[in-house]
Amino acid sequence: MRVLFMCTANSCRSILSEALFNHLAPPGFEAVSAGSFPKGQVLPRSLATLQQAGIDTRGLRSKGNEAFADNPPDVVITVCDKAAGEACPVYFGPALKAHWGLQDPSEAVGDEGQVEAAFRATLACIERRCRAFLALPFASLERDELQRELARIGTLP
Repeated sequence: MRVLFMCTANSCRSILSEALFNHLAPPGFEAVSAGSFPKGQVLPRSLATLQQAGIDTRGLRSKGNEAFADNPPDVVITVCDKAAGEACPVYFGPALKAHWGLQDPSEAVGDEGQVEAAFRATLACIERRCRAFLALPFASLERDELQRELARIGTLP
């Protein structure tokens, strides 16, 4: 199963989601990420947060959703409110769509410790949601049941 995490800039939340999902995923599952208006670079703090958590950052880059036109996802998960309101590109075909809204840690204000804590908290939320997703009984879920489960997981704190 191929999961696409989408955000606007593809520099923080969607990157964190892609890397963490792939870190946890068993064979047969893969995450990619994209931005509707990609920034073109990953935030250094995103990479540092992943590295501190022991998560591989090789190959992570900011890109647009057109990068997946030839290999569309099975599931599209938006992680920011702007991307949630946008229509999925037609070439994503029958992909299921869900919204797992996350506060943007790159907008955190405060001292170094407070900003770092915001990034860690976002990563912890992503981990809870990814673990819940990967624990689903995919072999016995119908498409509409999977859609409901994706929506439910998006409400987990």
